[in-house]
Amino acid sequence: MKTIFVDGYNVINYWPELNRIKEYSYESARNRLIEILNNYATFKGYKIYLIFDAHLVKGSLEKCEKASDKVSVVFTKEGETADAYIEKAVDDIGRKAEVSVVTSDSLEQQVIFQRGAVRVSSMEFYHEVKTAEEIIKGSIEKKYTHKNHILEEVVDKDILEKLEKIRRSR
Repeated sequence: MKTIFVDGYNVINYWPELNRIKEYSYESARNRLIEILNNYATFKGYKIYLIFDAHLVKGSLEKCEKASDKVSVVFTKEGETADAYIEKAVDDIGRKAEVSVVTSDSLEQQVIFQRGAVRVSSMEFYHEVKTAEEIIKGSIEKKYTHKNHILEEVVDKDILEKLEKIRRSR
């Protein structure tokens, strides 16, 4: 399974929608990013670690929360940047599994590449995620926009059987 490490604030600063949201609320921007990555990870079958810097927050302890089976959100401890956390994590698994790191920090990209991970810029990742969203949207629209809906196409088989029993009992 592919694993992706995402530098959360770097992505928020580069993605247009998230950049607008952060102007009034970083928490809202973080939550929207988590929502987007949950959908993407589920669609692609990837494991994503979303890392947020808390290195300037006095007394901050590292905190990891599972947003879903596919997405974990990490807030670094005081004095540790997202870059440092990602480097350490990639050191542990970088050459044993398929790993990508999403950041537009050029120095970080060089370090990550040396440790066995594929680097992806925040904007490249944005376009990849948007493409996946369009595929998801298209498949949903295709499934539910038939011109000639037949009941059997849109209702589960067990519900159809129950409806048929009700119809026959009258």
